[in-house]
Amino acid sequence: MSSPNPVFAKRKLVLPVFLPSFLFSTAEYGILPSIPFSAQNLGANLATAGAITGALMIGRLCADIPAAKIVDAVGERIAMIYASMAGALGILLSLFAINLFMLSAGVFIVGAAAAVFGLARLGWMTENVPLEYRARSLSILGGMFRAGSFVGPVLGAWIIHQYSVTEVFYLPLILCGITALLLLATKSEKDVIKSSSSLAATYHVAKREWRKLATLGVASSILTALRGTRMVGLPLIALALGLPTEQASLFIGIAGALDFALFYLSGQIMDRFGRSFAAVPTLVGLGITHLIVGIAVDANTFLLLALLMSLANGIGSGVIMVLGADLAPKDKRNEFLAAYRLLSDVGDASAPPLLAAIIGLGFSLTVAMGAFGFLGFLGAGLMFKYIPVYAEKKTSDR
Repeated sequence: MSSPNPVFAKRKLVLPVFLPSFLFSTAEYGILPSIPFSAQNLGANLATAGAITGALMIGRLCADIPAAKIVDAVGERIAMIYASMAGALGILLSLFAINLFMLSAGVFIVGAAAAVFGLARLGWMTENVPLEYRARSLSILGGMFRAGSFVGPVLGAWIIHQYSVTEVFYLPLILCGITALLLLATKSEKDVIKSSSSLAATYHVAKREWRKLATLGVASSILTALRGTRMVGLPLIALALGLPTEQASLFIGIAGALDFALFYLSGQIMDRFGRSFAAVPTLVGLGITHLIVGIAVDANTFLLLALLMSLANGIGSGVIMVLGADLAPKDKRNEFLAAYRLLSDVGDASAPPLLAAIIGLGFSLTVAMGAFGFLGFLGAGLMFKYIPVYAEKKTSDR
């Protein structure tokens, strides 16, 4: 009975989910380190550059609830195709931006597209992957994002070195197009189209499942907040240190490689020992590394900080997706996941503007990052207390 599941997990997820996710995340992370520098070229200061970079997370937040309606209406595969096309549109706006408003709009659209893509992908995985292989499968999916967080910035660094910051947007544009074409060519066996979903339906499901959202949903929001300040903070630290754009992008990419290397270990830990064994160390580690950002005083210490943050983050690869899949009720899966993702993305969306606001008030970037570090310990406590313990573990697929 256990033999078919490993074959499914290793093969049937590659074309419909894993490869498209890798391509899309490579596109998203490929532009991320360049956004603050593009904003600076258009006249933004450090705080404004941080706020514009945060438009990516705000776009995700605003699209989380509508994403459930889109996925229910057209199915997971078509929703990912639409998201890829929308991401390409956002990148085009960013590429040809002539002012900060146009750049912000483009970044916002990319974030909104990522919300639709993410919900469709997670819904498909929750429906098709057995519980005993869920953490490993979703950790591999998280690994695809981490692979993108490595490949995107490294390729972006090479493009910036060879050409300029502007030309780096062409690669993500092409990757979004390839993602859409790949999904068009992939025959989906279970692309479920549901009758309808509405904002009211999502609200009622959230009300019914409020205990899950008020505990683990809040903890996930704290985790995404720390991940958001990490994503935005590292390019800003590089900018404050005066590092060349291509060097900063390369170092962020190298740190992404470490993040990527830990993804399957995280899944093994969650499936074998429990979700909290990945979630708690990740939150504690990110909290500590946010508190010690002052160690970055030159290129070498910046790389060290980026690696430490990636080590902390990599242990929890896929943990938010795994918890969402674990907690989602079968009758209203997409509605619950939309509410859960909305709550987790609140942290992702609110953290960068808050970081920019703290800097704008006259505090240093070190103080601003450190203020978020204390949240990591609160989130770790919530995860430790409220993560459910699931029944007996199944036989390993190795």
